[in-house]
Amino acid sequence: MDSVALEPSLYTVKAVFILDNDGNRLVSKYYDTELYSSMKEQKNFEKKVFNKTYKADNEIAFLEGLTIVYKSSIDVFFYVVGSAQENELMLMAVLNCLFESLSQILRKNVEKRCLLDNMDGVFLVVDEIIDGGVILESDPQQVIQKVNYRNASEQAYGFVLFDYITGNMDEGPLSEQTVAQVLQSAKEQIKWSIMK
Repeated sequence: MDSVALEPSLYTVKAVFILDNDGNRLVSKYYDTELYSSMKEQKNFEKKVFNKTYKADNEIAFLEGLTIVYKSSIDVFFYVVGSAQENELMLMAVLNCLFESLSQILRKNVEKRCLLDNMDGVFLVVDEIIDGGVILESDPQQVIQKVNYRNASEQAYGFVLFDYITGNMDEGPLSEQTVAQVLQSAKEQIKWSIMK
């Protein structure tokens, strides 16, 4: 029996996705363009994975020649997909890092609504952990530190000038305000400019 030696590769993660408790996509990133190239194929694959895993108590599944590790929390399911030859422990390390990082960002409230409200942070976390299928980080503390640094630098370069121009320096940076607060502030600025 011949054993085929595979070349080692840094490209370990084929896809990452988060589904709600109905199997609908909340977040997905596919790193292997040959795996599922169209949105329809991706959603069909996600449905198959969800149907196989949503009632199971396992942490790992094998489907269509792929290794899938997963975890659920309240009303969301987290999935990390690798090839059949991939080390399950590496994939599980990525999954745990993703879950723990989001748990810290969302203050232990990992549920659908919170994920949707903080989608920018979710994508930042995914991008800090995996880049093009290559695992960059598996320590949640390092990911949180990098995401916080990115948010601070984005605020520093992007919104300080806008805050200064609109007079919002006392209300906190624009990036930390809700949409309702920004709209209210804009209404007040327009009102004061008309009254002058």
